[in-house]
Amino acid sequence: MQNIVDFIKQTFNTNEFIPLHEPRFIGNEKKYLNDCIDSTFVSSVGKYVDEFEKKFASYIGSKYAIATVNGTAALHISLILANVKDEDEVITQPLTFIATTNAISYCKAKPIFVDVDLDTLGMSPKSLLTFLEQNCEIKDDKCINKTTGKTIKACVPMHTFGHPCKIDEIKGICDKWNIILVEDSAESLGSFYKNKHTGTFGKVSAFSFNGNKIITSGGGGVIVTDDENLAKRAKHITTTAKIPHPYEYVHDEIAYNYRLPNINAALLVAQMENLDKFLDSKRQLSKIYEEFFSTKEIDFIFEPRNSNSNYWLQAVLLKDKTKRDEFLKYTNENGVMTRPIWKLMNELEMYKDCQATSLENAKFLEQRVVNIPSSVRV
Repeated sequence: MQNIVDFIKQTFNTNEFIPLHEPRFIGNEKKYLNDCIDSTFVSSVGKYVDEFEKKFASYIGSKYAIATVNGTAALHISLILANVKDEDEVITQPLTFIATTNAISYCKAKPIFVDVDLDTLGMSPKSLLTFLEQNCEIKDDKCINKTTGKTIKACVPMHTFGHPCKIDEIKGICDKWNIILVEDSAESLGSFYKNKHTGTFGKVSAFSFNGNKIITSGGGGVIVTDDENLAKRAKHITTTAKIPHPYEYVHDEIAYNYRLPNINAALLVAQMENLDKFLDSKRQLSKIYEEFFSTKEIDFIFEPRNSNSNYWLQAVLLKDKTKRDEFLKYTNENGVMTRPIWKLMNELEMYKDCQATSLENAKFLEQRVVNIPSSVRV
């Protein structure tokens, strides 16, 4: 295993500790931050928020983008825009970061877990369809879970590590069963499925710019949609539902203080300018890893068919849980940060009573997948 550690250190040209994913500030970040500070518009109003929203929407091919304080907030509001309410149910995948299921819970809805595909690590259309056919019916134009009697309002697949799931098949199933598709695209900026950017298949979608994402503002998120009314509502309820007025404070509903500050947006505008360079670097790194691991008893996880992945987090598949744990222990003890994939959501205390399918693929992957250093090399 020492040869793996040596190879990774050689790849990143250092003998120092190698983090899993660190940000790169190599462009106009300081210039734009200073400009923002000089303007005194450092809160949620300012030119950089507007500029970022326009550039982001244009980049992914969406009509509207609404910037938020983080990706979880973006997903929370996306579910509200999908009209997810108390006692509704939302189908998602168990192999995901906890923000996906937490956002569902913020709406007082309950998640249902269907399996993932081994090739995409994301939601399996087959598992989704099987669950619906065996457990649900359409009644009064609503998808009703016959087991609970509740309405299944939305479906939230996630593009794991930036690898697109079979989102067109999932959309087709959701449309047939009158379920609103909300894409969790937190990890997939720069990823395309069948030449269409992730996050543009659903009615509404959410992206993240956390400190470990491909571009970052320290935090940050964005809601995207092609629906003008949803976009206006998203901006309204992320800005405390304040009615525009020269000086009066009038709010017309309970809402949220979720707008992205201008000072964070300044970072994102600068980061967007280097996004293509970051994507190229990650793709080069994936090829280096793929070639190296092809001679080892470890499988490198590469982009699925019909996809162009951003390779946000590079990942490998070990033979079993014992091999995985040995790999994690050795690399971390020798200055190379590695991390296991997330614990399945349905195994967490707060979600253990949620309805779920057999989840065979998710369980298989949970015991074997490890993320390895994935930072942009400059």
